[in-house]
Amino acid sequence: MPNAFNFAASPFDCLTQEQQRLVRNNVDVAYFRRDEVILEVGATPTRLFVIIKGQVAQHDGDELVATYGPDDSFDGRGLVAGKSSSRFVATEEVVAYELAHQAVNDLIAANADFGALLFSDLGAKLSAVSHRQSGNELQSLNLSRVDEAFVRPAHIVDMHTDIVSVARVFQKERITNVLVEDASVSPPRLGMFTTNALHGAILSERPLDQLPVGELANWSLITVRPSDQVGDALATMLRYRIHRVVVAEAGRIHGVLEALDVFGFLSNHSMLISQRIDAASTVEELAEAAKQINGMIARQYRSGTRVMLIARMVQDLNARLFERAWHLIAPPDLVANSCLVVMGSEGRAEQLLKTDQDNALILRDGYPPPDDLEAVCQSFSDALARFGYPPCPGRIMLSESVWRKPAEEFARTARQWLVMPEPDSLMNLAIFLDAHAVAGDAHLLEEVRDGLWELAADNDMMLARFAAAIDLFSGSGGWWHRLIGDAADRVNLKKEGIFPLVHGVRSLALARRLRETSTTARIAALVEAGVLNASMGSDLTDALQLFMAIRLKAGLAEMDRGEPVSGAVNPQALSALERDLLKDALDVVKRFKTQLRYRFRLSAIS
Repeated sequence: MPNAFNFAASPFDCLTQEQQRLVRNNVDVAYFRRDEVILEVGATPTRLFVIIKGQVAQHDGDELVATYGPDDSFDGRGLVAGKSSSRFVATEEVVAYELAHQAVNDLIAANADFGALLFSDLGAKLSAVSHRQSGNELQSLNLSRVDEAFVRPAHIVDMHTDIVSVARVFQKERITNVLVEDASVSPPRLGMFTTNALHGAILSERPLDQLPVGELANWSLITVRPSDQVGDALATMLRYRIHRVVVAEAGRIHGVLEALDVFGFLSNHSMLISQRIDAASTVEELAEAAKQINGMIARQYRSGTRVMLIARMVQDLNARLFERAWHLIAPPDLVANSCLVVMGSEGRAEQLLKTDQDNALILRDGYPPPDDLEAVCQSFSDALARFGYPPCPGRIMLSESVWRKPAEEFARTARQWLVMPEPDSLMNLAIFLDAHAVAGDAHLLEEVRDGLWELAADNDMMLARFAAAIDLFSGSGGWWHRLIGDAADRVNLKKEGIFPLVHGVRSLALARRLRETSTTARIAALVEAGVLNASMGSDLTDALQLFMAIRLKAGLAEMDRGEPVSGAVNPQALSALERDLLKDALDVVKRFKTQLRYRFRLSAIS
């Protein structure tokens, strides 16, 4: 009866103490030589295998579809079905636990999460994972540092300043409090004067232009440190029955933390960044707001927020950021007679951590642009670089003349991309199909798109040439070999899974002339139109979310180490559960590509 069974590995990490005892009482240890067949196709499994040491390969015919290592389990689906559909072979000496079939059945009956994680399809597994992670968000946010919340700048006035002057500061700065300094003592002491105290000053019936603010200030300041936890700061406010605290450390005032901002942070801290963006009057202030976006993403992800919801938050924040920057940089006449668009993953609402710029500017036909248009567009690209979005390596930016044109000329260029077989033209078209308007007249973007729908209709050869890009990275196989192999052999999830899924959906959407830009919205529209069945639509959505979550986790780990975000995944950093989920997600992409090849007759494309 082995006592060293690893109950920290999925799916056994969701078992109760009693269920763990059931496992210990019904598990044996088996040994398999290298190249020994553990399960053959059509065999009736009587045990669930959990690898202790070694590797096992799963084959469907001549194809290697998965590799299993320590803590991985197999063949659960064959156990439930009563017949193995794959061949499992030891690729080196293997030591494995064998859990009896009846014990597995008992665990499934007693623990729904265990059954879902072990046997179900991708959607059910992700649902079980989500269920296990729920309830962590508020706890995570409470443990965040005070300086991660919205700490408002402190405005300091001298204690002899009259109340009327202070009221003018309130109005000009749109604030509800000032710090009051008494410089007659050393070191100077600080108090606070708020709008509530202003009401008291008015009711005192004393001349407000002669009433010093120091006489009504509260000199008993309550302070917290920037490194204190948000939850503790809120508890301090509740304890003293106050609505704000001063953030200070070592004699330095960092700002003021207000209760409303804390509540906003705990409920949705993206709202606070949005407020800072809207209030910004300079590019420098926008850059400070932009710095907080990656931190917001990290907190949301680590608290269990769904990755698609995070992506929508990021798209909204970025749209506000870009729109505000464009209004600060471009003259009003240019803003009114153009449409600023973002493209690629940003346009699809699937960008998380900041990547390179993908944007364009559509000008109104007949509008004479300002003489300094090039300089204005370059200033905008420079501003985005300050916000953390580096220039696009392919120069797909409005600072390049090819990406800023009148609507008619832009439409003509887009139609040329569709009819020209060159790879660059097809990729430009793919990027543009994801365009999303963020500033100016959005109708200009629709005008450009309208011409594409007419040309794309019923042109099977064009559509097939466009869809054929799903195999652009198909030469990068050997996924599961690298997943278990050398840690230095990193995996590009965008090439392996995201691109073929996204571009396949994009191709189907173009064929149906669907105007949706996000992949999930396109999938929903394709299901409604009967192009995809509901099961495939659900699987594609789940697979995309998983790919994005794994990439985000890897990118956050790189940021924590002070490394640039590469977009690659270190196989050694993946858990057994993540490998299992990825296997299912990649199988979804494989089935989808087969469907696409049939739909677009890609075998005829040379």
